[in-house]
Amino acid sequence: MLYRDFGKTGVKLSRLGFGAMRLPIQKDEKGRITGIDESAELIRYALDKGVNYVDSAFYYCHGESETAVGRALKGLPRESVFISTKNPLENACGSCWWLRLQLALRRLDCGYIDFYHFHGLSWEGYQTRCLGEGGPMAQARKAREQGLIRHLSFSCHDTPENCIKLIDTGEFDSLLVQYNLLDRQYAPSLHHAHEKGLGTVVMGPVGGGRLGVPSEVIARATGAVSTPEAALRFVWSSPDIDVAISGMGDRRMVDENVATAERGEPLSDAEVARIDRLYDENKKLLDLPCTGCGYCQPCPQGVAIPRIFQYLQWHSAFDLKEASRQRYGWLGTGWEEKNKPAPACTECGECEPKCPQKIPICAKLKEAHKILGETVSS
Repeated sequence: MLYRDFGKTGVKLSRLGFGAMRLPIQKDEKGRITGIDESAELIRYALDKGVNYVDSAFYYCHGESETAVGRALKGLPRESVFISTKNPLENACGSCWWLRLQLALRRLDCGYIDFYHFHGLSWEGYQTRCLGEGGPMAQARKAREQGLIRHLSFSCHDTPENCIKLIDTGEFDSLLVQYNLLDRQYAPSLHHAHEKGLGTVVMGPVGGGRLGVPSEVIARATGAVSTPEAALRFVWSSPDIDVAISGMGDRRMVDENVATAERGEPLSDAEVARIDRLYDENKKLLDLPCTGCGYCQPCPQGVAIPRIFQYLQWHSAFDLKEASRQRYGWLGTGWEEKNKPAPACTECGECEPKCPQKIPICAKLKEAHKILGETVSS
């Protein structure tokens, strides 16, 4: 396993971290939780192979992810493993935040947490919900002074610009954002954090499963044995990234990811350039030069225009047909209910004058649905 200095924290972390969100923990029809011991064994298996960073959160896996992590650490020297977990800002109450910290320590069955994150922190949330006497930030500072947490961190899904504002508060030692071959919007944030001396961790290096399926196009561009290997090597090509956490649900996934991490071969500049050319050439072929700027948003009907065009580019540029069709099929349902697919477009035309690339958006949405939507509905 290869290890890297983690910002200015003084610790060395494995380039591969264990993401404890996709553990085989289930709840049956009677509400009984199963799979905690099996999950602990899986985490321990990764630790035995040199992984020394485990990332969890208060609500992962029906609230039992932290319990599984704690059981995996039994019998190990506490200083040999670095625990990362997260506390949400719900209730905007300092005492509630403190109670969740105490419960996390109990679940983990340990005296301290190495990297404790404000979970999904936004700039607005930091300003309006974190600060103030007795608020969550004050409680976090107290916990650090008492040794209950070693380092204060945050995960972020806000805009890259607002992520940089959070970095510049000077409150945090590390951050966690999404970054992968398909989604690079946080590259400026990661670079800024690295320059400031924060440890940098990325989630979703395999695109939340999107890059877990075979793609001959990506294989030819990178020479990788598998798409997940190419995805991890792409992430490790960036000097601004210290750790990539991968959600691993079985030993096969652990073995494959560890093998890639141990080789330590990032994509070459030429391979990254080929990946970038795939994007650019695909945009020309589709006559769809969308940059994802979002100026077309918000759509009055809630159509997720940039996302739909992104899925179309994944489908065509990277041959990720199954993943792109699946993601498109989720639009307008469940947690994606507010983000509508192309048929919701009424052709009001409000978006088109706002597009810097002058894309005929309404017509392109119809084309996207023919490629992505009809396959889903069939």
